[in-house]
Amino acid sequence: MIKRFKLFPFLLIPLMLKGQVADLGSWNILNLKYNYDNKWSAFAETQLRSLKFYNNFHYYEYKGGINYKLNKEVSFTLAAGNYQTYKEGGNFLLPKNNDEFRLWPQFSLTQTIGKLKFEQRYRSEFMFTNNGYRNRFRYRLALMYAFGKQKNDYKPFQLSISNELFFTYKEPYFERNRIQTAFNYRVNKRASIQLGCLHQFDYRINDETGRDFLVIGFYYELFRKENTSTTENKDIQVD
Repeated sequence: MIKRFKLFPFLLIPLMLKGQVADLGSWNILNLKYNYDNKWSAFAETQLRSLKFYNNFHYYEYKGGINYKLNKEVSFTLAAGNYQTYKEGGNFLLPKNNDEFRLWPQFSLTQTIGKLKFEQRYRSEFMFTNNGYRNRFRYRLALMYAFGKQKNDYKPFQLSISNELFFTYKEPYFERNRIQTAFNYRVNKRASIQLGCLHQFDYRINDETGRDFLVIGFYYELFRKENTSTTENKDIQVD
């Protein structure tokens, strides 16, 4: 386990070095989840992002939703949130580039092969912006590997890598690509910490943008009953 843990920082070095050259931004996440039972849960999340290392803050969001877990492989989500994007070049510069309310249903499918867990996530977004209404569709494929000494039905460490594609019904159709590599540490049954690197590339016409971000996330879970079983590792990915 120690050898595997020491190997992880080297996986992040290429993205970290690239980010230093291209102004590494910050991507901060705070997530709270309430587990009503083994099938139903609710969540609230806020994010704060900057285009430079904890400077040039240009974006924040807050959202919440309900999850329904049909079985170990299939789950559904319905959520809504507020998303604010400011002008680049400083901290929350006006005028805003986008003032948005978003509603999104989601379907997730997971599969375990040996020690690896695969997740496919399909999301449809209904976006009400200051520039009018539009739709967007997202597909994410993630690979996760949990390791460490098992305790209380979960392993404390997890490595993950994911790639997400964004599509629209208007040109340029293929809008964005988001790649993330992350290390997650589950402190206890309730709390998890995430450290990762994310590269995002936009394919908008006449608006080419490639960005690298350092991702730091804190996730906390509440349970209606103390004896609620947590038989699986919490899968943490940028949302």
